[in-house]
Amino acid sequence: MLTLRHSPFDLLHSNLRDADLFQKLEQQLQSAHLQGGQRQPTQHQPAAEVHETAEAYTVVLELPGVDKTSIDVKATDRNLVISAERRQPTTATASAEVGDAAPAPPAPLLSEIRYGTWSRSFRFPGGIQREGLEAHYRDGLLTVTAPKAQTLTTVQVQVES
Repeated sequence: MLTLRHSPFDLLHSNLRDADLFQKLEQQLQSAHLQGGQRQPTQHQPAAEVHETAEAYTVVLELPGVDKTSIDVKATDRNLVISAERRQPTTATASAEVGDAAPAPPAPLLSEIRYGTWSRSFRFPGGIQREGLEAHYRDGLLTVTAPKAQTLTTVQVQVES
């Protein structure tokens, strides 16, 4: 004969207790990430698309809320490195009158926006013309066009004895 040591209600009560523990753990983790009511900056990799045509490679990155002055685009012979920072708002902009500043925005009750710096690197199958790079930032999208190199240089070295 089978006897149950715990009723199904005991199991349900145990699961509810576990849910409470998970909720408490989540709150502790959340408070560990908070400092002064604000989230700490975190590493973030924005979504990207890479396109190739016969003439160029094009990289499109989603960068909503990023000031274009914080975007840095660098290139080597076959690599493109893009980095930027999304700064967390700390104070409101000053009003038109001298010495009369607007109050700082209140700390958010919930913040899922990622702040901080990041860097992404793209390696292309062929060489690129670094001098011909173009970058445009509009409506939260960064578009970088890297023309393909027309000629690849090869260096031959004479081996001496």
